[in-house]
Amino acid sequence: MELLEQTKIDQISITESAAKAVQELLIKRNLPGYALRVYIGGGGCSGFQYGMALEGNIRDSDLIFEDFGVKVIVDEISINYLHGATIDYVDELMGSGFKINNPNAVATCGCGQSFRTAGDTQGTTAAYSSSCGCH
Repeated sequence: MELLEQTKIDQISITESAAKAVQELLIKRNLPGYALRVYIGGGGCSGFQYGMALEGNIRDSDLIFEDFGVKVIVDEISINYLHGATIDYVDELMGSGFKINNPNAVATCGCGQSFRTAGDTQGTTAAYSSSCGCH
C-alpha cells in the first residue's frame, strides 16, 4: 500500500471535468491522439507560472499520466514542481477555465496562474500580496 501512495504522490491527476474539457477541445480542434502538456515556466508575479498546451509530440524524457481517457504529459523538470498536483476545470460566475491545485505551492498570486515553492527565493514581498500583476 505504501508504494501505491507514493505513486499517487509522484503523479499528476486530472479531474473528470477537466478531462471532459480537454476531450471537447481535442474534438473541436480536430486533434486526435493529442495530449495535454502541463509545464512550469519562470516568471509570473510569484516566481513560477503554469503553462498548458495541446501536444502531439511526446518526447522520450516526458512523463505520461492518464485519467478519464486523457493523457497528461509533463517534462522531467516541471514534474519537480508538480508532484501530487491535480488539474481541474471550473465553471464559475467570474469565468471558466483550468485550475491547478498544487500541494507544492506555498504562495500563489491572485489569479492562481503564478506560484512559488518553499525553496524558491526569487520572489519579492510584493509578489505575495493580494494583488496580482499577471494580467
